[in-house]
Amino acid sequence: MLNKLTRTDRPARVVVLGLGYVGCVTSACLAAIGHSVIGVDRDEFKVQCVRESRAPFYEPGLQEIISQCVADGNLSATTDVAAALAASDIALLCVGTPSNEYGNIGLDQLDRVCAEIARCLVGRTKPLLVAIRSTVFPGTGEQMHAAHFGGLPVTMVSNPEFLREGVALRDFLEPSLMVAGSGDRAAAESVAGLYESLGFDTCIVSLRTAEMIKYACNAFHAVKISFANEIGTLSAALGVSPAEVMSTLCRDHRLNISPVYLRPGFAFGGSCLPKDLRAINYRAQRLHQDLPMLDSILRSNQRHLERASRAVLDLPSTKIAIFGIAFKEETDDLRESPVVALIEHLVGKGREVKVFDPHIKLESIYGANRSFLFAAVPHIERLMVKTVDELLAWSDYVVIAQQPQAELKEKLLASGKKLLDVVSSELSYLRKIHE
Repeated sequence: MLNKLTRTDRPARVVVLGLGYVGCVTSACLAAIGHSVIGVDRDEFKVQCVRESRAPFYEPGLQEIISQCVADGNLSATTDVAAALAASDIALLCVGTPSNEYGNIGLDQLDRVCAEIARCLVGRTKPLLVAIRSTVFPGTGEQMHAAHFGGLPVTMVSNPEFLREGVALRDFLEPSLMVAGSGDRAAAESVAGLYESLGFDTCIVSLRTAEMIKYACNAFHAVKISFANEIGTLSAALGVSPAEVMSTLCRDHRLNISPVYLRPGFAFGGSCLPKDLRAINYRAQRLHQDLPMLDSILRSNQRHLERASRAVLDLPSTKIAIFGIAFKEETDDLRESPVVALIEHLVGKGREVKVFDPHIKLESIYGANRSFLFAAVPHIERLMVKTVDELLAWSDYVVIAQQPQAELKEKLLASGKKLLDVVSSELSYLRKIHE
């Protein structure tokens, strides 16, 4: 592995605080690509291991890299925080954030190491980038800066790690994702520069975004494992091969294993997803199989719809225009549309509502489509308008419940009306109104 590495042409002076699993792998790999790295830990055993060219724990390939980097002079270790910081421009914090008894993360170790860094920086004028690689919630970097680094030449960066035990060296040296976030883009880019010789573009984001990404990734991994296990459980109970179902599912890289459906937005609806989820959960119950993740999806979707409803009801007006009523854009299918449920709720709460959808002609819909709409909103004919201009002329606020095509979007934005977008990937409707 060492022979395949491209060494950096911009070596940096780095101190890694914490020589546990993440810190030791980070120290060794950064040294392997040519940076000058000092590992720091209070634990004499870990420090002594590195000094003696030994890995303090087993991880495939780690012993070889530590041995080589110590011999090359790129990697050293100490318990002296002040001396290590004096010789460094970037500090990577790799301390533990274990769960407390209530499930929240514990920041004691991070708080302690930040306080120690701050004591060592008194009188320092040379800038220091402090990058947190530990898993922390959004706002932690700002919290640590406010608590410890006010008046000191410190810029906070979030640089979360994505290392799996057993394949950590490959995950570091052949990354699938690299993230650096800060309120100072130049600082984030400097930390990203540590990894540029790996030939992988680092995602430069805000400080809080970087902190959140690690949780999003781990939650998604857990969701995938649980999904596969629950589908496997149901498949086996129905006499179907779980492996064959999931391996076939994974062959679809357009919809299944892809970014599709992974954009935050409005609740789902339509003729397939709600119906099929109800059928899955009904059959699982009949087979005495408890599938809590699959069972929770419809409830989660309902909660999301309720959040949007509350945001609309909070508007300081009774005249609410709705753009889009079908369950998604480019269709006239109204079956189980969350927008229909939203309209039903608003009318029930006494709001005046008008609706426009470029693809809905009430006289043309029929069958189950028509039955669903008129059962939910019997007086829908009084609510529908025929043009977006009519909608805009009547309304105080316009709720965007469906992505408009470019021409209509331009007209909506140019109207001067206050828009509440419930399908935006930014989910700004949870916080504020677009004006």
